[in-house]
Formats: sequence, C-alpha cells, structure tokens
Amino acid sequence: MKTETIYYENPYCRRFRGKVLSCEPKGKTWQVELDRTAFYPEGGGQPGDQGVLNTVNVLDTKEKDGIIFHETDCPLEEGSYVTGGINWSLRLSRMQEHTGEHIVSGIIHRLFGFNNVGFHMGSECVTLDLDGVLTQDQLHIVELMANDAVYQNEKVEITYPSAEELEKIDYRSKKELTGAVRIVTIPGYDVCACCGTHVSHTGEIGAIKLIGFLHYKGGIRISMLCGIRAVQDYEVRQNSVSAVSALLSAKPGEIAKAVERLKESETQLRQENAELRHQLLEMKAKTLVPENGVFCIFEKGLKGDDLRSFCLELKKKSRLAAVFSGEDERYQYALSSDNDSRAVGKALNAALHGRGGGKPELVQGSVQAQEEKIRDYFKALNQK
Repeated sequence: MKTETIYYENPYCRRFRGKVLSCEPKGKTWQVELDRTAFYPEGGGQPGDQGVLNTVNVLDTKEKDGIIFHETDCPLEEGSYVTGGINWSLRLSRMQEHTGEHIVSGIIHRLFGFNNVGFHMGSECVTLDLDGVLTQDQLHIVELMANDAVYQNEKVEITYPSAEELEKIDYRSKKELTGAVRIVTIPGYDVCACCGTHVSHTGEIGAIKLIGFLHYKGGIRISMLCGIRAVQDYEVRQNSVSAVSALLSAKPGEIAKAVERLKESETQLRQENAELRHQLLEMKAKTLVPENGVFCIFEKGLKGDDLRSFCLELKKKSRLAAVFSGEDERYQYALSSDNDSRAVGKALNAALHGRGGGKPELVQGSVQAQEEKIRDYFKALNQK
C-alpha cells in the first residue's frame, strides 16, 4: 500500500501518529516504513525531511513506488505506533525557498522566455539553472519583482486538474508528466507542475535575495536565499561591512572607494619594495666573488623575479651562476651558464632530485637536497 501523505493534506503539520509497517537495516541505519507520514521525501529538487520518530532520529526521507522510507539511526518495532516530529525550522525554510523559486522562475519565464532546467536546495543556498543568459541588471529587476510578489501576500493555490482541464492550462514543467498532475499556482507570477511543499501565502516567504550567478552550460546558474536564511545572510554581510568600515575608518557606503584607495597604495608599495629589493641584490652581487668562475649562492626569501634577477647579476661576473632559496632540503633555484643552461640544469636535476627548465640563457627549478650536498656538487664542477 502507498504511504498516506499528510504533508500534502496539511504541509504545516509538525506532529503526527503513525504505525510502523516495516523496519529494515541498511548499513549503519534503518529504513522505516509507516502507514502515514508528515515527512516529505526527497523529490523535485527539495531534500527529504528530518526529525524524530519517538526518540529515534530521522536522518533523511525518500520515496520509492509510492512508499516513503524514513532513514533512522535506531530501529523501531514493527507494528508499534510512533509519534513523528518534523524538524520544523528546516521544513519551513525549504517551503519558503521552494515557493520563492517558483516566483523567480515564473517571472524570468514571463519576462525573458527562459526555462528553469535545474533546481537544487543546498546546505548553503538554493540554485536554479536557466537555459538562457541574463545580466546583473536584469536579475536585479527580477529580484525587485519577486519581492513585490512577497509583499502582495498572494495565496498559493494547489490543484489537481483533470486531463481535459490540464490541456487548457499554460504551465511550466521540466519533464513530460503522466497521471495526476499537481499544479502550484501563484496568481500573476507562476503556474507550475510541482511535487514539493510550499507556504500558503507568499508573504510567509519574508524576503527573496539573489546572491549571485555564474555562466553554466550555455545559460546561467542563479544562487538565491529566502526567508530566515536570507535574513541570516544579510546579518553576516552586515557584520562584515561594519568590521571593514571600522578597519578603514570609512562609512559603510564608502568602503568600496576606501578599498580602491588601499589597493592603489598597496600596488605602489609593492612596486617600490620590488625596486628596493632589486637595488639591494644588485649591490650585493657586486660584493661577491666567484670561485673559479662559479657562483653557488644561498639566499633566503627569494622568489620569482628576485631569484632570476639576482642570478643574472651574478652571471655578469662568472661563467656559471646558481642561486638557491628555501629551507628543509627544499630549494628553488635559478641558474645561468656560458654553456646551454638547459643542459647544466638537467644534470643538476638528475644529481639532486630536481626538476625544472627554461631557456639557454636561464633555467629555473627546484631540488630536494641538503645545502652541503648542493655546495659539494658545485665544488666538483669547479674542479672540471
């Protein structure tokens, strides 16, 4: 027998009584079937409900062939009657988000003709995938209109039209449907076939916020929040803005300009610092003397351009210059030679567990060896 679905009769039902028809182990959990349930099973992009059956935790809820299974962390006695309790804050949040998604998708379809081809309620946000591309300005308009639908407090209508009636209804659906079709209507905003749970009036959504989008499979993927999660997100962002405002000694509305000034200042300081480092390394190179025309120098804190430029400065007064920077037997290096530097670097890598490459005039790479072993390697080169 199919499970009696209380969540369709009354989506606001938080507690109910049901009879345990079966309880089967599945890995470390149990699959419990009841004769009736208010737990919504995973479907239509909406995750399965969580909660309790007596004192047993319901971790997830799924449906197969009309039978609803509750995944629990402990077994329940078959034939016993249990009291079920829904994790209501989680369910209400999903009802807000599912209804909000209908409004957003309906507005987009009506204004731009794009379809919602994917919908997922995640732990961080809701995502909906469109088969077309919208701009940030267009999404802003959609958000304003969606929240206007919230303010209108429209009644969310649930109907099961006959096959004849269904043919006359212009409704959204992601797939071909057979049998009884459940239609969710938000007057003026959306008509859609849907199996999820929804609030009874749009005002219960509270707020709809589109928090971002990215290009995805020829269309876009929108991230959104509704209700309490939108409020929580606003609180997090407001706290961040206040903290940055205090750090920059700027009013909240002026922090973007303050950050721009800070970035410009940082860029200038980086350029000045790079120039000073270059001058310092250039001066240091002039004081050093190669051994038999070979430099093997260890210098802390050098990376990228500094490593290369220091090596090339040393090469001006030697036939072979190698600069190493690092610690714990892991060193980055730059090497330049009168001969093809690539061949010299290849031999170095083979001898000292290294890798790297470059051009005839300069190679870069890394080696894994003790400093003493690296110095011994170059001393041997001096003797050739």
